Formats: sequence, C-alpha cells, structure tokens
Amino acid sequence: MWACLWPSVAAKEVSPDVGSLRLNNLEVIYNDIILVLRGISLEVPEGAIVAFLGSNGAGKSTTLKAISGLLDYEDGEIKKGVIEFDGHPIHKMDPQEIVQMGITQVPEGRRIFAELTVDENIRVGAHTRRDGKAEIARDYERVLGYFPPLRQRLKIQAGFLSGGEQQMLAIARALMARPSLIMLDEPSLGLAPLLVTEIFDIIRRINREERVSILLVEQNAFMALAVAEYGYIMENGKIVLDGPSGKLMENEDVKEFYLGMKDEKERRSFAEVKHYKRRKRWLS
Repeated sequence: MWACLWPSVAAKEVSPDVGSLRLNNLEVIYNDIILVLRGISLEVPEGAIVAFLGSNGAGKSTTLKAISGLLDYEDGEIKKGVIEFDGHPIHKMDPQEIVQMGITQVPEGRRIFAELTVDENIRVGAHTRRDGKAEIARDYERVLGYFPPLRQRLKIQAGFLSGGEQQMLAIARALMARPSLIMLDEPSLGLAPLLVTEIFDIIRRINREERVSILLVEQNAFMALAVAEYGYIMENGKIVLDGPSGKLMENEDVKEFYLGMKDEKERRSFAEVKHYKRRKRWLS
C-alpha cells in the first residue's frame, strides 16, 4: 500500500510507523456545537513534503491545532478519531509533550516575539530540549546557515524585520526544537513573489538536508504542489481529493479551483464537483 502511494519514500525502505504522522477519521467540535472537521484522514510519511490545500475556513488551521494539541485553548475538542505520530497516539497529549515528540508548528502570521531580538527568538525554539548547550549551539549555527539575512540582524528586535525575514525567523525558531515534522501554516502569506520563491527553496533544502517531514498548508496551490510529493484538498471540513502532486496538478478541477486556470466568473466551489472520490482507506 505504501509503495504505490509513496514511491519515493518507499524506495528509502522506511517503515511506515517511523517518524510518520497519521490522522484517522478525525472529528473536531468547537464550543460543543460547531462541527469543524468531519472525519478527515491523512498521513505524512517520514521525509515527505505533503501539501494541504483548501479555501479559507475549510478547516486546515484547525487540523494543525488538533495535531499540536492547541484546541483546548480555543474551546475546541476532538470528539472522534485518532492522531498518531511515530506509531504513538498523541491526540490526548499536552502541546509541550507533542513538541518533545518531534512536532513543531510555524503558525499563520509568523507569531514571532516582536519585542525580543532575532537571537532571542531563535534560542526560544530550543526551550524544551535537554541535550545540552553544546548541541544547541551547533544547531544554532546550522540553522543560521539556512537564513543568511538573519545572521546580520541578530541583535535587532524581531518586530523591525521585513515580512520575509520574519517568516525566516519563524522557521528558524521551529528548527531549533530539532523536529522530525514541521507544520507550516501559510508560509507565503503577505510575501512578494520573489520572497515566496526563496522561502520555498529553503523549505526544499530543509526537507532534503535535515530529513524533516513537512505538512504544508498553503493557498498558493501551485507552489505547494511543486515542492510536495503528495497533496490533500479540503472543503468544508472534509478531504475531497488527494493524490500524488503531479496528478493533482493535471486534474481539471484542481486547475480550475486552485491553480487559477479559469476565469473567476466561471469558478464554482470544489464541493460542487460530483465526480471526485473521497478517500476511504482509513474509514471504517
């Protein structure tokens, strides 16, 4: 099953339970009333980049918060389903425990500490680590290697950075936790096209050189599918389509609804398409 779905990962002879993330039939409710996620299932194998696409309000950010253990802070609750990482259930863990398991999130809008310096922001990312100052110092230098502009601004308050530099800082902070999975929520938001290309090039490098799995939430579907191996499309709290990125980019409906290859006047909601086949592999 894994070999046919993930040929590039299977070729590395990676066990499907090592370093992988799985969501199985997940349902999330807010305020005991509003059903936001409606039985979604997805997976991120070790070393893969997976794109997670959908319009505003589809439920993508809620999915990331469920994985990170942050729902309780917004009156959200997992009512059904399982989240597993590295073969272990994590959906009842606290956020700090989940970070220590190897999962970090770069939230939408960066969420850096504006009053702290760039140096302090980066070091904050290592606050859950217990492997000693020497290891943290080595990782600090390695992380800065991905983001040369930050090295020139280490003593500057982070709030004075440009949008692109703040996004770099948010990713650098996440890397300092030494994660095996990073969840990126709209990393291209508000950035100029040239900076978007630079950020996505860095994402590729991190995935390749650090062997970090990446779950990439994006509205820039073209860029996301270009870097990802596999993709999921969400509408109204449900996964409506998934498949290898190349096939999704060739899908006529994806071209129309997400790649902007039709006039705005002619577009419909993806939910109106009747011929898609919902994924049933995890549903019972």
